[in-house]
Amino acid sequence: MSGGIDSTVAAILLLEQGYELVGCTFRTFDSIRESCLAKEKGCCSIDSIMEARHMAQTLGFEHHILDFRDTFRECVIANFVDEYAHGRTPNPCVLCNSHIKWGKLLKMADDLGCDYIATGHYARIAEQDGHYFLQQAVDTHKDQTYFLWMLTEENLQRTLFPLGGLTKAEVREIARQHGFIQLSQKAESQEICFVPDNDYRRFLRDEGVEVTKGSYVDAEGTILGEHEGFPFYTIGQRKGLGIALGKPRFVTKIDATRNEITLGDHDDLLTTDVTATQPRIIDLERLKNNPHIVARVRYRSQAVAATIDLTNYPTLHLQFEQAVWGITPGQSLVMYQDDLLVGGALLV
Repeated sequence: MSGGIDSTVAAILLLEQGYELVGCTFRTFDSIRESCLAKEKGCCSIDSIMEARHMAQTLGFEHHILDFRDTFRECVIANFVDEYAHGRTPNPCVLCNSHIKWGKLLKMADDLGCDYIATGHYARIAEQDGHYFLQQAVDTHKDQTYFLWMLTEENLQRTLFPLGGLTKAEVREIARQHGFIQLSQKAESQEICFVPDNDYRRFLRDEGVEVTKGSYVDAEGTILGEHEGFPFYTIGQRKGLGIALGKPRFVTKIDATRNEITLGDHDDLLTTDVTATQPRIIDLERLKNNPHIVARVRYRSQAVAATIDLTNYPTLHLQFEQAVWGITPGQSLVMYQDDLLVGGALLV
Protein backbone atom coordinates (compact mmCIF):
# COMPACT_ATOMS: atom_id res chain seq x y z
CA MET A 1 0.00 0.00 0.00
CA SER A 2 1.35 3.39 -1.00
CA GLY A 3 -1.39 5.47 0.56
CA GLY A 4 -2.55 6.34 -2.94
CA ILE A 5 -5.79 5.73 -4.74
CA ASP A 6 -4.88 2.54 -6.63
CA SER A 7 -3.75 0.42 -3.68
CA THR A 8 -6.60 1.77 -1.53
CA VAL A 9 -9.27 0.88 -4.10
CA ALA A 10 -7.62 -2.51 -4.62
CA ALA A 11 -8.07 -3.11 -0.88
CA ILE A 12 -11.71 -1.98 -1.00
CA LEU A 13 -12.49 -4.39 -3.83
CA LEU A 14 -10.75 -7.32 -2.14
CA LEU A 15 -12.66 -6.72 1.10
CA GLU A 16 -15.91 -6.69 -0.86
CA GLN A 17 -14.91 -10.03 -2.42
CA GLY A 18 -14.45 -11.56 1.03
CA TYR A 19 -10.67 -11.64 1.37
CA GLU A 20 -8.95 -11.18 4.71
CA LEU A 21 -6.31 -8.50 4.24
CA VAL A 22 -2.97 -7.54 5.71
CA GLY A 23 -1.60 -4.22 4.48
CA CYS A 24 2.12 -3.70 3.84
CA THR A 25 4.09 -0.56 3.00
CA PHE A 26 7.80 -0.53 2.23
CA ARG A 27 10.55 1.71 3.50
CA THR A 28 12.97 1.74 0.59
CA PHE A 29 14.72 5.10 0.66
CA ASP A 30 14.90 7.85 3.27
CA SER A 31 16.73 10.78 1.72
CA ILE A 32 13.90 13.19 0.87
CA ARG A 33 14.81 16.66 -0.37
CA GLU A 34 12.89 19.88 0.35
CA SER A 35 11.93 20.17 -3.32
CA CYS A 36 10.16 16.84 -2.94
CA LEU A 37 8.44 17.65 0.32
CA ALA A 38 6.66 20.57 -1.33
CA LYS A 39 4.82 18.13 -3.59
CA GLU A 40 1.79 16.07 -2.72
CA LYS A 41 2.39 13.04 -4.89
CA GLY A 42 2.28 9.36 -3.93
CA CYS A 43 5.59 7.87 -2.94
CA CYS A 44 7.25 11.29 -3.13
CA SER A 45 5.49 12.40 0.07
CA ILE A 46 7.24 11.73 3.35
CA ASP A 47 3.76 11.09 4.79
CA SER A 48 2.92 8.28 2.37
CA ILE A 49 3.70 5.51 4.85
CA MET A 50 1.39 7.01 7.46
CA GLU A 51 -1.25 7.64 4.81
CA ALA A 52 -1.16 3.95 3.94
CA ARG A 53 -1.45 2.98 7.59
CA HIS A 54 -4.40 5.35 8.00
CA MET A 55 -6.13 3.79 4.98
CA ALA A 56 -5.67 0.30 6.42
CA GLN A 57 -7.02 1.38 9.79
CA THR A 58 -9.99 3.10 8.13
CA LEU A 59 -10.81 -0.05 6.17
CA GLY A 60 -10.33 -2.22 9.25
CA PHE A 61 -7.31 -4.46 8.69
CA GLU A 62 -3.79 -4.73 10.11
CA HIS A 63 -0.88 -2.90 8.55
CA HIS A 64 2.87 -3.52 8.58
CA ILE A 65 5.75 -1.20 7.69
CA LEU A 66 8.49 -3.29 6.09
CA ASP A 67 12.07 -2.04 6.15
CA PHE A 68 13.53 -3.08 2.79
CA ARG A 69 16.08 -0.25 2.59
CA ASP A 70 19.19 -2.42 2.56
CA THR A 71 17.88 -4.81 -0.09
CA PHE A 72 16.53 -1.91 -2.16
CA ARG A 73 19.91 -0.19 -2.11
CA GLU A 74 21.82 -3.36 -2.94
CA CYS A 75 19.50 -4.36 -5.76
CA VAL A 76 17.73 -1.37 -7.27
CA ILE A 77 19.85 1.67 -6.47
CA ALA A 78 23.19 -0.07 -7.07
CA ASN A 79 21.97 -1.24 -10.49
CA PHE A 80 20.64 2.24 -11.33
CA VAL A 81 24.00 3.84 -10.56
CA ASP A 82 26.05 1.12 -12.27
CA GLU A 83 24.01 1.24 -15.47
CA TYR A 84 24.41 5.00 -15.88
CA ALA A 85 28.10 4.68 -14.99
CA HIS A 86 28.47 2.33 -17.99
CA GLY A 87 26.54 4.43 -20.48
CA ARG A 88 23.23 2.58 -20.24
CA THR A 89 19.78 3.76 -19.12
CA PRO A 90 18.19 1.55 -16.44
CA ASN A 91 14.54 0.93 -15.62
CA PRO A 92 14.52 0.64 -11.80
CA CYS A 93 10.79 -0.13 -11.55
CA VAL A 94 11.31 -3.44 -13.38
CA LEU A 95 13.92 -4.59 -10.85
CA CYS A 96 11.95 -3.31 -7.89
CA ASN A 97 8.86 -5.22 -8.98
CA SER A 98 10.66 -8.53 -9.41
CA HIS A 99 13.12 -8.37 -6.50
CA ILE A 100 11.25 -6.32 -3.90
CA LYS A 101 7.50 -6.41 -4.49
CA TRP A 102 7.48 -10.02 -5.68
CA GLY A 103 10.66 -11.12 -3.94
CA LYS A 104 10.83 -9.81 -0.41
CA LEU A 105 7.05 -9.37 -0.20
CA LEU A 106 6.27 -13.00 -1.06
CA LYS A 107 8.60 -14.08 1.74
CA MET A 108 6.72 -11.75 4.09
CA ALA A 109 3.41 -13.17 2.84
CA ASP A 110 4.61 -16.63 3.83
CA ASP A 111 5.65 -15.39 7.27
CA LEU A 112 2.21 -13.81 7.76
CA GLY A 113 0.34 -16.87 6.51
CA CYS A 114 -1.05 -15.12 3.43
CA ASP A 115 -1.97 -17.09 0.32
CA TYR A 116 -1.70 -14.20 -2.15
CA ILE A 117 -0.21 -10.78 -2.62
CA ALA A 118 -2.24 -8.03 -4.29
CA THR A 119 -1.25 -4.64 -5.69
CA GLY A 120 -2.88 -1.69 -7.39
CA HIS A 121 -1.13 -2.33 -10.70
CA TYR A 122 -3.22 -2.11 -13.86
CA ALA A 123 -2.66 -5.64 -15.16
CA ARG A 124 -4.43 -8.98 -15.37
CA ILE A 125 -3.41 -12.63 -15.18
CA ALA A 126 -4.47 -15.33 -17.65
CA GLU A 127 -3.93 -19.08 -17.64
CA GLN A 128 -3.44 -20.64 -21.07
CA ASP A 129 -1.98 -23.95 -22.22
CA GLY A 130 -0.89 -24.76 -18.69
CA HIS A 131 1.02 -21.49 -18.25
CA TYR A 132 0.33 -18.28 -16.35
CA PHE A 133 0.72 -15.06 -18.33
CA LEU A 134 0.44 -11.39 -17.59
CA GLN A 135 -2.46 -9.98 -19.56
CA GLN A 136 -2.79 -6.32 -20.49
CA ALA A 137 -5.22 -4.25 -18.43
CA VAL A 138 -8.62 -3.24 -19.79
CA ASP A 139 -7.48 0.40 -19.53
CA THR A 140 -4.71 0.29 -22.14
CA HIS A 141 -3.64 3.86 -21.28
CA LYS A 142 -2.85 2.73 -17.73
CA ASP A 143 -1.59 -0.78 -18.51
CA GLN A 144 1.53 -1.51 -16.42
CA THR A 145 2.49 -4.96 -17.68
CA TYR A 146 5.58 -3.41 -19.32
CA PHE A 147 7.11 -2.95 -15.85
CA LEU A 148 6.19 -6.47 -14.72
CA TRP A 149 7.84 -8.61 -17.39
CA MET A 150 10.40 -10.10 -14.98
CA LEU A 151 7.70 -11.79 -12.88
CA THR A 152 7.74 -15.58 -12.97
CA GLU A 153 4.81 -17.95 -13.34
CA GLU A 154 5.24 -18.79 -9.66
CA ASN A 155 4.84 -15.09 -8.87
CA LEU A 156 1.71 -14.83 -10.99
CA GLN A 157 0.05 -17.87 -9.40
CA ARG A 158 0.10 -16.05 -6.07
CA THR A 159 -0.90 -12.58 -7.30
CA LEU A 160 -4.18 -10.68 -7.50
CA PHE A 161 -4.66 -7.53 -9.59
CA PRO A 162 -8.06 -6.13 -8.55
CA LEU A 163 -7.80 -3.10 -10.87
CA GLY A 164 -6.93 -4.96 -14.07
CA GLY A 165 -10.49 -4.92 -15.37
CA LEU A 166 -11.18 -1.26 -14.52
CA THR A 167 -10.43 2.11 -16.05
CA LYS A 168 -8.76 4.84 -14.02
CA ALA A 169 -12.01 6.83 -14.11
CA GLU A 170 -13.84 3.87 -12.59
CA VAL A 171 -11.21 3.55 -9.87
CA ARG A 172 -11.60 7.23 -8.98
CA GLU A 173 -15.37 6.80 -8.83
CA ILE A 174 -15.07 3.82 -6.47
CA ALA A 175 -12.89 5.89 -4.15
CA ARG A 176 -15.41 8.73 -4.26
CA GLN A 177 -18.35 6.42 -3.56
CA HIS A 178 -16.56 5.07 -0.48
CA GLY A 179 -15.99 8.54 0.92
CA PHE A 180 -12.37 9.05 -0.12
CA ILE A 181 -13.13 12.31 -1.93
CA GLN A 182 -9.71 13.91 -1.55
CA LEU A 183 -7.95 10.68 -2.49
CA SER A 184 -10.05 10.37 -5.65
CA GLN A 185 -8.71 13.75 -6.79
CA LYS A 186 -5.08 13.19 -5.83
CA ALA A 187 -2.43 13.76 -8.51
CA GLU A 188 -0.26 10.84 -9.54
CA SER A 189 3.48 10.55 -9.08
CA GLN A 190 5.61 10.20 -12.20
CA GLU A 191 9.07 10.45 -10.64
CA ILE A 192 11.46 7.67 -9.68
CA CYS A 193 10.73 7.11 -5.98
CA PHE A 194 14.35 7.53 -4.87
CA VAL A 195 14.93 10.55 -7.15
CA PRO A 196 11.78 12.47 -6.21
CA ASP A 197 13.10 15.83 -7.37
CA ASN A 198 13.66 14.23 -10.81
CA ASP A 199 17.31 15.36 -10.84
CA TYR A 200 19.08 12.09 -11.56
CA ARG A 201 22.33 13.93 -12.35
CA ARG A 202 22.42 15.24 -8.79
CA PHE A 203 21.59 11.77 -7.52
CA LEU A 204 24.46 10.16 -9.43
CA ARG A 205 26.88 12.74 -8.05
CA ASP A 206 25.59 12.10 -4.52
CA GLU A 207 26.16 8.37 -5.09
CA GLY A 208 29.80 8.98 -5.97
CA VAL A 209 29.72 8.59 -9.76
CA GLU A 210 32.81 10.29 -11.16
CA VAL A 211 31.91 12.47 -14.11
CA THR A 212 34.30 14.34 -16.38
CA LYS A 213 33.65 16.47 -19.42
CA GLY A 214 33.99 14.89 -22.83
CA SER A 215 33.38 15.50 -26.51
CA TYR A 216 30.24 15.64 -28.60
CA VAL A 217 30.96 14.23 -32.06
CA ASP A 218 28.98 13.63 -35.23
CA ALA A 219 28.67 10.31 -37.06
CA GLU A 220 32.01 10.92 -38.81
CA GLY A 221 33.81 11.59 -35.52
CA THR A 222 34.12 15.36 -35.98
CA ILE A 223 34.16 17.14 -32.61
CA LEU A 224 31.11 19.38 -32.19
CA GLY A 225 31.56 20.62 -28.64
CA GLU A 226 31.85 19.60 -25.00
CA HIS A 227 29.40 17.68 -22.80
CA GLU A 228 29.25 17.35 -19.01
CA GLY A 229 30.02 13.62 -18.84
CA PHE A 230 28.43 10.59 -20.52
CA PRO A 231 26.46 9.33 -17.46
CA PHE A 232 24.33 12.47 -17.68
CA TYR A 233 22.82 11.57 -21.04
CA THR A 234 20.57 8.97 -22.60
CA ILE A 235 19.86 7.77 -26.12
CA GLY A 236 17.25 9.93 -27.83
CA GLN A 237 17.85 12.95 -25.60
CA ARG A 238 17.35 16.31 -27.32
CA LYS A 239 16.87 18.83 -24.51
CA GLY A 240 19.53 19.83 -22.02
CA LEU A 241 22.48 19.13 -24.30
CA GLY A 242 23.98 22.58 -23.74
CA ILE A 243 25.02 22.99 -27.37
CA ALA A 244 23.54 24.96 -30.26
CA LEU A 245 24.04 23.52 -33.74
CA GLY A 246 21.40 25.37 -35.73
CA LYS A 247 18.89 22.53 -35.76
CA PRO A 248 17.70 19.86 -33.34
CA ARG A 249 20.25 17.20 -32.49
CA PHE A 250 19.68 13.95 -30.62
CA VAL A 251 21.98 11.64 -28.68
CA THR A 252 22.43 8.66 -31.00
CA LYS A 253 25.32 6.84 -29.30
CA ILE A 254 27.10 6.85 -25.94
CA ASP A 255 30.69 5.59 -25.82
CA ALA A 256 31.51 5.15 -22.12
CA THR A 257 35.09 4.04 -22.81
CA ARG A 258 35.94 7.22 -24.72
CA ASN A 259 33.55 9.48 -22.78
CA GLU A 260 32.17 10.44 -26.16
CA ILE A 261 28.60 11.22 -27.20
CA THR A 262 27.46 11.09 -30.80
CA LEU A 263 24.80 13.54 -31.94
CA GLY A 264 22.64 13.08 -35.00
CA ASP A 265 19.27 13.62 -36.61
CA HIS A 266 15.96 12.22 -35.40
CA ASP A 267 15.90 9.60 -38.17
CA ASP A 268 19.36 8.32 -37.23
CA LEU A 269 17.62 6.63 -34.29
CA LEU A 270 15.25 4.60 -36.46
CA THR A 271 15.95 0.90 -36.91
CA THR A 272 14.14 -2.34 -37.72
CA ASP A 273 16.76 -4.67 -36.21
CA VAL A 274 16.93 -5.03 -32.43
CA THR A 275 18.98 -7.24 -30.10
CA ALA A 276 18.21 -8.01 -26.46
CA THR A 277 19.67 -10.23 -23.75
CA GLN A 278 18.81 -11.66 -20.31
CA PRO A 279 15.33 -12.74 -21.41
CA ARG A 280 12.49 -14.05 -19.30
CA ILE A 281 10.16 -16.08 -21.50
CA ILE A 282 7.02 -17.72 -20.09
CA ASP A 283 6.66 -20.45 -22.74
CA LEU A 284 9.67 -20.79 -25.05
CA GLU A 285 8.04 -23.47 -27.19
CA ARG A 286 5.15 -21.09 -27.86
CA LEU A 287 7.54 -18.56 -29.43
CA LYS A 288 9.42 -21.23 -31.36
CA ASN A 289 6.13 -22.37 -32.88
CA ASN A 290 4.88 -18.84 -33.49
CA PRO A 291 7.64 -16.21 -33.68
CA HIS A 292 5.26 -13.39 -34.66
CA ILE A 293 4.78 -10.89 -31.85
CA VAL A 294 4.25 -7.22 -31.14
CA ALA A 295 6.83 -5.51 -28.95
CA ARG A 296 7.48 -2.27 -27.08
CA VAL A 297 10.95 -0.79 -26.68
CA ARG A 298 9.74 1.96 -24.29
CA TYR A 299 6.82 2.14 -21.89
CA ARG A 300 4.94 4.80 -23.83
CA SER A 301 6.00 3.61 -27.27
CA GLN A 302 3.54 1.99 -29.64
CA ALA A 303 3.69 -1.79 -29.85
CA VAL A 304 5.04 -2.75 -33.28
CA ALA A 305 4.74 -6.09 -35.08
CA ALA A 306 7.97 -8.08 -35.26
CA THR A 307 9.40 -11.53 -35.83
CA ILE A 308 11.63 -13.00 -33.13
CA ASP A 309 14.74 -15.04 -33.99
CA LEU A 310 15.71 -17.48 -31.22
CA THR A 311 18.68 -19.03 -33.08
CA ASN A 312 21.22 -17.59 -30.60
CA TYR A 313 19.01 -17.81 -27.50
CA PRO A 314 19.36 -16.46 -24.80
CA THR A 315 20.27 -13.57 -27.08
CA LEU A 316 17.16 -12.43 -28.93
CA HIS A 317 17.05 -10.81 -32.35
CA LEU A 318 13.92 -9.03 -33.54
CA GLN A 319 13.05 -7.86 -37.03
CA PHE A 320 10.35 -5.17 -36.84
CA GLU A 321 7.88 -4.68 -39.66
CA GLN A 322 8.30 -0.92 -39.36
CA ALA A 323 11.11 1.12 -37.89
CA VAL A 324 11.18 1.74 -34.14
CA TRP A 325 12.85 4.79 -32.65
CA GLY A 326 15.39 5.28 -29.91
CA ILE A 327 16.69 1.83 -28.97
CA THR A 328 18.25 2.47 -25.56
CA PRO A 329 20.65 -0.05 -23.97
CA GLY A 330 19.41 -1.00 -20.50
CA GLN A 331 15.74 -0.40 -21.24
CA SER A 332 13.21 -3.20 -21.55
CA LEU A 333 11.99 -4.95 -24.67
CA VAL A 334 8.57 -6.39 -23.84
CA MET A 335 6.77 -8.80 -26.18
CA TYR A 336 3.09 -9.65 -26.58
CA GLN A 337 0.90 -12.03 -28.55
CA ASP A 338 -2.62 -10.71 -28.61
CA ASP A 339 -2.88 -9.16 -25.13
CA LEU A 340 -0.66 -11.71 -23.36
CA LEU A 341 2.87 -10.77 -22.28
CA VAL A 342 4.95 -13.66 -23.58
CA GLY A 343 8.38 -12.39 -22.57
CA GLY A 344 10.83 -9.58 -22.07
CA ALA A 345 14.54 -8.85 -22.23
CA LEU A 346 17.06 -6.01 -21.86
CA LEU A 347 18.02 -4.00 -24.93
CA VAL A 348 21.68 -3.84 -25.95
